[in-house]
Amino acid sequence: MKLSYKNTIYCSYTGYITQAIVNIYTPLLYTTFNNEFDISLSQITFLITLNFVVQLLIDLLSAKFVDKIGYRVCIVAAHIFAALGLVSMVILPSLLPNAYAGLMISVMLYAVGGGLIEVLISPIVEACPSERKASQMSLLHSFYCWGSVGVILVSTVFFAFAGRENWRILSLVWAIIPIVNAVMFSQVPIARLTGENEGMSIRELFGRRVFWLFAVLMFCAGAAELAVSQWASAFAENGLKVSKAVGDLAGPCMFSILMGCARVFYAKFSEKIKLLPVIIISGALCVLSYLIITLSTNSIVALAGCGICGLSVGILWPGSFSIASSELPRGGTAMFALLALAGDFGCTSGPTLVGLAADAFDGNLQIGIGFGIIFPIVLIICANILRLKKNKGSLLK
Repeated sequence: MKLSYKNTIYCSYTGYITQAIVNIYTPLLYTTFNNEFDISLSQITFLITLNFVVQLLIDLLSAKFVDKIGYRVCIVAAHIFAALGLVSMVILPSLLPNAYAGLMISVMLYAVGGGLIEVLISPIVEACPSERKASQMSLLHSFYCWGSVGVILVSTVFFAFAGRENWRILSLVWAIIPIVNAVMFSQVPIARLTGENEGMSIRELFGRRVFWLFAVLMFCAGAAELAVSQWASAFAENGLKVSKAVGDLAGPCMFSILMGCARVFYAKFSEKIKLLPVIIISGALCVLSYLIITLSTNSIVALAGCGICGLSVGILWPGSFSIASSELPRGGTAMFALLALAGDFGCTSGPTLVGLAADAFDGNLQIGIGFGIIFPIVLIICANILRLKKNKGSLLK
């Protein structure tokens, strides 16, 4: 059977599900790791940091090596690394004298896969023949949301029936998805985003002032999203005094569902809606959600604010990619890699700011999240500057 670009897009959807697995599944096991391997909370915190640092490093390096190696080799390798990380997490902690060292190696392996997926999937889909690029990009990124929801729901149900002590079985089950997708990506057609030597160099991109606006937009999109989603479970547990399972479902699961709904909605109606005004309105709704979370004295209302935040940030990340791609069509892989780097740096900075601020106020997450309001505010400012430059016809300067 001859595979088409439609199959390439389906593989790309599965690629974002793979990224959701490597980013969402392991944090669900932190309590288990703490009990089974006697790992401290500070060591667990370092695993989170290590995952994002490796992904940031891959974002940076891939701007140089992806075009030289080729999309196909890199995306297949990305899925193999993701699968190796999940399988290693089952084997290495028991095999090595130091269980924590085994976990660190596993995290680094799947972080390489996650970083490459983040850099490669968007340009692969952007290069596929299609007229509705913004719609396609929004729908693509919604699969990270659905993957996140699926990982949380399936893992919660599995642990409820099979017990947390059988987490190794589930890890191997999750590893099947990137293995199968690696095989599929080795067969489907993959087009180049730009012709040979036609893409802009890093020096050229850095010389465009508008590129820096796109980079700040991506940074703020990542920071505004993760500042709430990474703390949503803890916020639900602390604010509503519920179990971790309920906290996961009421916090990050609800956040991901509404974020995915926003992306699917825009994918359906993108031809009727201009992207920049949608980003500005979404930024304003995000500011409102932060205010609800921070100022509400009712924990249910504050939790609803978390859901509104998920809805508001849905279009920000894929929308920023789409605008950058349409306005800098020669940006190529280097542009996508650098924008992913900016976005992932925001994903690291947002939760860190919230955590530090919460610590400074006796662990008060409401106040901590309140400090994160700076990210959607800066995003709105940048989006308005882009809108004004576009209206004046000076966007490419």
